[in-house]
Amino acid sequence: MKTITAEPYAFEFSPAETALVIIDMQRDFLEPGGFGAMLGNDVSLLRSTIEPNKKLLEAARKHGLLVVHTREGHNASLLDLPLSKKVRGKGQKTIGDAGPMGRILVRGEEGQDIIPELYPIAGEHIIDKPGKGAFYATDLEHILRQRGIKYLIVTGVTTEVCVNTTVREANDRGFECLVVADATGSYFPEFQRVGLEMIKAQGGIFGWVAQSAQVLEGLQS
Repeated sequence: MKTITAEPYAFEFSPAETALVIIDMQRDFLEPGGFGAMLGNDVSLLRSTIEPNKKLLEAARKHGLLVVHTREGHNASLLDLPLSKKVRGKGQKTIGDAGPMGRILVRGEEGQDIIPELYPIAGEHIIDKPGKGAFYATDLEHILRQRGIKYLIVTGVTTEVCVNTTVREANDRGFECLVVADATGSYFPEFQRVGLEMIKAQGGIFGWVAQSAQVLEGLQS
């Protein structure tokens, strides 16, 4: 077993039973001119997570952790898109419409894909999810169980939405989750702070929180 310095207390894990889960580091969310920017968000607040994620991804590959990337997106038919999700917010552009990098959040479109800096390599799993949580309507749990995974190191965007939802889903399924603070991000700094506080509250009700440097140190030890 290895140990990572974390809050609310040390996170103990076995690398052979651990997966790095990188949530929704997609072009439409992180790149200038993408869907996130089109909605008026400051994408630099998310782009600050790229470098910590690169270091964690390199370390995970080096130490043989299972690596899982997720992408939020829908079938081209939009039959897996609830009307309530499409119309919520009443924006001029909604999911499925033509956006700056293809149809917004439609699988196979340029904007729905993962940013080049973190692009998966052969052998790494890509989970296309129609919802906020990575377990909903996907085969993620099956993949993790088949590999004997018990521990998840979770990164990505956004902290208060897809990261938090995935960690809560994982918690209910018995997985131990460590969220990496500087490798997660939000368009709203207050949501970032509170989103992390909620994970580690009450003795780690949903999991642990650490910095990427602490995770790298724990993997190397």
